[in-house]
Amino acid sequence: MSSLPSTSSSISRKKYDVFLSFRGEDNLKNFADHLYDALKRSGIITFRDDPKLEVGEEIAPELFKAIQQSWCSVIIFSETYAFSGWCLEELAEIVQQKNC
Repeated sequence: MSSLPSTSSSISRKKYDVFLSFRGEDNLKNFADHLYDALKRSGIITFRDDPKLEVGEEIAPELFKAIQQSWCSVIIFSETYAFSGWCLEELAEIVQQKNC
């Protein structure tokens, strides 16, 4: 089986299959957890943010790196997702990376 040269190098650079973006206080013990667990059980390597981040903290550079190292992103939009500066920064980075 032959592979395309242009995709073979990008395959080795991806660390995660999915980057999961959600507003913690809206979803932490609900849908996001169930989705994360289901993806994990299916063998899908998923990055999700640390739920212990304090309000007012800056988004860690690791989050942007995880977005860049993910094949795709799943965004769980909730009632207050757009009220979170963190979520909007993640979303902007996701869109920017996928447009590259």
